[in-house]
Amino acid sequence: MNDSSWGAPPSGAGPSGRPGHPAPPGHFGYRSTPEQGFSSPLRAEMAQAPAGYTHEDAQASQTRRMPIVPDAPGGDQDDRDGRAAGRPFGGPAPGDDGRPEPRTGPGTEPAALSPRGRSSGRKRAGRDLRAAIGVGLGLGAVIIASLFVYKHVFVGVIVAAVVVGLWELTSRLAERKQIRAPLVPLAVGGAAMVVAGYVRGAEGAWVATALTALAVLVWRMTEDPAEYLRDVTAGVFAAFYVPFLATFVAMMLAAADGPQRVLTFLLLTVVSDTGAYAVGWRFGTHKLAPRISPGKTREGLLGAVAFAMAAGALCMHFLIDGGTWWQGLLLGLAAAASATLGDLGESMIKRDLGIKDMGTLLPGHGGIMDRLDSLLPTAPVVWLLLVVFVGVG
Repeated sequence: MNDSSWGAPPSGAGPSGRPGHPAPPGHFGYRSTPEQGFSSPLRAEMAQAPAGYTHEDAQASQTRRMPIVPDAPGGDQDDRDGRAAGRPFGGPAPGDDGRPEPRTGPGTEPAALSPRGRSSGRKRAGRDLRAAIGVGLGLGAVIIASLFVYKHVFVGVIVAAVVVGLWELTSRLAERKQIRAPLVPLAVGGAAMVVAGYVRGAEGAWVATALTALAVLVWRMTEDPAEYLRDVTAGVFAAFYVPFLATFVAMMLAAADGPQRVLTFLLLTVVSDTGAYAVGWRFGTHKLAPRISPGKTREGLLGAVAFAMAAGALCMHFLIDGGTWWQGLLLGLAAAASATLGDLGESMIKRDLGIKDMGTLLPGHGGIMDRLDSLLPTAPVVWLLLVVFVGVG
């Protein structure tokens, strides 16, 4: 806004608005009356302004940043545009920039409905889809190559994902809650849990998990005893949440048809997420869990179930030896439910921490933990049902 849009100061006031300093003749930007000096929208606002409403207030009401408003309801993507308390969509809290809030009332138009801020009615994805698709395709290529070329390499992929996921989780706990969950024993123990599950099955995984929990307790003893119980509790939680659940992927891989089982598990989870997003974005109107993840809808959940059941029937018929289509329907239903619960569970954790994403390692996706949120709880469900339906392989 330039000076020529400013109105005349009060009678007897100078350029600074203080009495006793009249404006010099021909002073730039001042006119004889407020009606002549202000633009039409601002003149209407000043006419209704209460006593004490200053020129600075009028200018701020026109120049303040537009608040970020939520997208049209129905999108089933996670609310990655902002989750901090009081700022649900990432915009600044009232007064963050030091300026007064825009005045609303008769004769004024709310900022959210102004020409620049008026919603176009189009739904947005809430993330960089090009980056998300590119990163997703790259990760898919690595997974397929490691699965079907030399499946032992895929154990390394699982270990790498576990270690990075633990680093992200412990880093966020330290930053937001000052919880010092020891990363070194978690990373070493997590890698050992995955390898033990692949080599020795469920028995080996349980032994490695118990030793990892013990290592967390001992490692934390070398530091200040303050908040010891809190830190080791968080460490044991991290051990079960990330590496222990990932161990079921390694146990699926250990079967004779391990690559096909792992591929089925991955496809069911990805198809479930895709179905929830597509159906929720197009048809979603009823919120599923608005206090946890406002973007998720019941219609999106139905889409996840339908897509996953169809994918499960196809995978059990074409990929799994001895599998039948009706088993695939049950498998898809269970996978959709566990994937949704896993997504909501991590959303709950991130809301408690007051963060949007667990990390920034994967453009368009966030961090590794933001991709593992639905995979981790789905792994034991798929492993168990495959064992029930077709055996351990």
